[in-house]
Amino acid sequence: MGYPDQGKGVPLLTGVGVMSCGGMAENGHSHGGKLSKLAPIFLVLALLGILFLLRNMHTLERWNCQSMSSLYQLQSNISSAFKPSGAFLLLDHNHTYCPFLGQEPSSEEAREERYLLESISWPEPSTPGTPPLRFSSDPARSFFVIQPPASGRGASGQSVWRVGGKLEVLVHMQNFLGQPKRHGGDFLLARIYSPELGAGASGRVTDHQDGLYTVELPLLWLGPAQVEVMLVHSSEVVAVLRRLREEQPDRVYYKSLFRSGLLSETTICNLCLLTGPSQPAPCNYTDPHSGEPWYCYKPRLLDCDTRINHATGGYKKHVLTTTESKLFLSSTIKVPIQALGMDNITISPAVRELSLIRRDSSKFMPSGYYYQGSWRTLSGIPIQQFNDSSAIAQCLRGKLFYIFGDSTVRQWFEYLSAFVPELKEVNLYSPKKVGPFMAVDSVHNILLQYRCHGPPIRFSTVSASELHYVANELDGLPGGPNTVVALSVWAHFSMTPVELYIRRLRHIRRAVARLLDRAPDTLVVIRSANPQKLDTKVILYNSDWFSVQLDAVLRAMFRGLRGVVLLDAWDMTLAHPTLPHDLHPPRDIIKNMIHLILSHVCPAKKKST
Repeated sequence: MGYPDQGKGVPLLTGVGVMSCGGMAENGHSHGGKLSKLAPIFLVLALLGILFLLRNMHTLERWNCQSMSSLYQLQSNISSAFKPSGAFLLLDHNHTYCPFLGQEPSSEEAREERYLLESISWPEPSTPGTPPLRFSSDPARSFFVIQPPASGRGASGQSVWRVGGKLEVLVHMQNFLGQPKRHGGDFLLARIYSPELGAGASGRVTDHQDGLYTVELPLLWLGPAQVEVMLVHSSEVVAVLRRLREEQPDRVYYKSLFRSGLLSETTICNLCLLTGPSQPAPCNYTDPHSGEPWYCYKPRLLDCDTRINHATGGYKKHVLTTTESKLFLSSTIKVPIQALGMDNITISPAVRELSLIRRDSSKFMPSGYYYQGSWRTLSGIPIQQFNDSSAIAQCLRGKLFYIFGDSTVRQWFEYLSAFVPELKEVNLYSPKKVGPFMAVDSVHNILLQYRCHGPPIRFSTVSASELHYVANELDGLPGGPNTVVALSVWAHFSMTPVELYIRRLRHIRRAVARLLDRAPDTLVVIRSANPQKLDTKVILYNSDWFSVQLDAVLRAMFRGLRGVVLLDAWDMTLAHPTLPHDLHPPRDIIKNMIHLILSHVCPAKKKST
């Protein structure tokens, strides 16, 4: 489905249904007989007309919901500004986006926001404007070089890398002309892995802002290890993505159906709406408890309180300039960079214990790593393996497990309800993939619930009454030692300005703090973002660059909050030795996530000495 682009007029409101019936009688002796004979015919015609209208009400509403899509597709070069045309509601692109941001932040909140925005700042292009493709980063001409180990060489004169040490890689970025780049800003990901050992760990990339990048990779297992450095986006593409986030937060838009009796209308909704003299005041659906804003254009003939649902409207097209579009090549998106020389090493035994190396704060260490296919943390509690459904049921006995957020934590509900046979899903007649969902194990007294977070959310049609904000749901929980809460709020915020995401997390953080104040022994698990499969279309809306920025904000805002466990889905996806990146990670990664959560629910008993 398209979105209105610049220049043409498109109706926002369609499908206004009106029913009108009437009759007429003439007075006069000479015509009375004829009218009395025709009366049954008129009555039958009237009844047929009513039946026809009632039968087509569903078609009318369906046309109303789909009419904007059809009209958008008829236009090849349209814009987010509409020209006046009859009684249609019009957008005015000359006014500011996001004029309604809810409650004003306090001075302390404003300072935190500035700090967070500065912490995720990305190197700016060295020259203004979008350069031609030939001057952008080319992964095929770029290369990396494994650096000699700091420990030097062994007795045979060969380089020796040991468990507990680190591997350094120097990445040289070059453009399509084969020339070294002289500025930074490229988005790189790196990992070290061993498919034969089922081992893998993520690396840390440092941008020297001169076309060179250093990658640090931890050495955590004995044996073979392969190095992978991947160009996700060139610095030139990152600059375009930044512009889209700041200038076009409506490139994904939403819609709501309003209905009263036989009258129905559909209008566009969003966190950020265009304002102007040609539009009525938007319907304000700001949540009175959390203060989370949401707006829809007011229907022409209906009141704001007649809104019945929420749905994804579509994706705005033609958001790139001609020069920008040439940068978005499939051959430059998430492509491995080749090594100059060797790209693998053999890791030798450690000189000292790995547990002592972990305590060295000067060394980079990821949150964990894979070995023999299982995730192992480098800090916190050891991860147990819950490979038997009975072990999971015993661990969750007597527990209330609440899951709130996007579809990436709905996977946890789906995994548990499918893996544990005693967990029987209760039919709540909820839309598939939307929820809410509930499963109950009456034998072990387990309650498992999932509910999606409030808008923005790119699901299929959701009843307006089912749009619940996470902060409000948390405030409704008593909490306690038998309560587990899992949260994930990131995937649907990749199109919005970061300030709006900060505000959403701030409200959730307050609610988490209130929950832990009244019930300190509640377990709260927050899932991070994860890298995903990308193509030339997906990156305009769900790029890993958007995700890594949101992920950095989430980690900073919940860091140090006692009683909260961060589940590092980013590392668990990036580090896996064999599985591809996916918005919804494969089942094996989900299994390891569940094992991590259950290890916190039922920590292993310490061995007595």
